[in-house]
Amino acid sequence: MSPRGVATPDVRERLFAAAERVVERDGPGALTSRAVTTEAGCAKGLLHTHFAGLDEFVAELCLDRFARTAVKGRALSGLAGQGTVPGNLEAVVLALFASGGPAISGLAMTRPAAAVRVREALEAGAPGFTAIQEAITDYLKDEQDRGRVAPTVDAPTAALAIVGTAHHLLMTTWPGAPDPRPAMTRLVAALVEG
Repeated sequence: MSPRGVATPDVRERLFAAAERVVERDGPGALTSRAVTTEAGCAKGLLHTHFAGLDEFVAELCLDRFARTAVKGRALSGLAGQGTVPGNLEAVVLALFASGGPAISGLAMTRPAAAVRVREALEAGAPGFTAIQEAITDYLKDEQDRGRVAPTVDAPTAALAIVGTAHHLLMTTWPGAPDPRPAMTRLVAALVEG
């Protein structure tokens, strides 16, 4: 445990990772500020020092994970012509399901204040599903130009289907439910390989 008054490095990420472990292990109902700080091994008040409360913390966790996936999405353009198209897409889309993604997304939707904060941030331009969809569209077009994706594939529609399915699975998967990733893998393959 960090001693009182000593700076904790990478506080946000440490707390976010602890929250993901709590939700993954014990379910969304177990997420409290005390559970997060205990899991993180830090002072009990640390979460409230950096966030206005648990709702803001949950919203920021979701927005952070969306932003990370959007960064992976933007990196797709540099992968055009390398690896496999389904493999490159899966690396981005499946990142949404890592570290308790479905449980964290569901948690945000059950906390009205967190859901409002996420929606407002996305409306203000925070990266989210739209940024991921645009990156996938651009990547598919790049791969079409290289002949690795058939010209008959409608890139914007395929990107919408991939991101929309990921969103659906994130919102309807709960701890203990079947793993949603195999369904995403099959969808990606069906859309880009014909």
